[in-house]
Amino acid sequence: MQEQLISSLSSEDSGLPSTPTSDAPSKRLSWSNLMQKLHSSQSLDSDSDSHSSTDDASDAGSISLADLSESDLFFDPTEEALCKEVVQLIALNLTDAKDGILHCSKLLIPEMLLQHIGQELVHLSVSEPCGLRGALVDLCVEQDGSCEAVGQISVDPYLVPTFQLTLVLRLDSRGFWPKIQGLFAGRSPSSPVVRRALKLSTGFRVIKRKLYSSEELLIEEC
Repeated sequence: MQEQLISSLSSEDSGLPSTPTSDAPSKRLSWSNLMQKLHSSQSLDSDSDSHSSTDDASDAGSISLADLSESDLFFDPTEEALCKEVVQLIALNLTDAKDGILHCSKLLIPEMLLQHIGQELVHLSVSEPCGLRGALVDLCVEQDGSCEAVGQISVDPYLVPTFQLTLVLRLDSRGFWPKIQGLFAGRSPSSPVVRRALKLSTGFRVIKRKLYSSEELLIEEC
């Protein structure tokens, strides 16, 4: 009887689920590995997002050197002030030439033309050793199929010029202006045609020649 009871107890113990031994550590280890992987992937995602946002912000707020022109990189306030004086001298020379070479009683000079001339003066003098101070500026006006010399400006008369700029200006031939100014032209047998008013075009040609080297001429249409 005692042997039957012992055998029945042992059979019931065998039917019960066994206590996890070797499988439990492996399952806990795989779960911890999984959590570590998830944590590391989230850290990488957050780092990449922060780097991308930082790069975007830096790209949005930064200005590359390619976006800057040569005049911007070598900007000099003294050159800008000198350029304004030279432009005023150019306008004065053109006004003084209306009674002589241009044969007109009034010369209209567009403000945009003077602005473009100033920009070209700065642009073409950036690479020069003395800057704009070393410029010798020749003024010419195209009219009636010929180019008339109006005047010459030495930016710094106490400095030997290093380069020469020839500005070839044109008369405005657009629209009704040539016809209107032709109606007021005066003519006499003993004097040339004197036009009441002339208007210069905003477009012009500039020719640059370096006086200290044998480089080819630089011609720009503006």
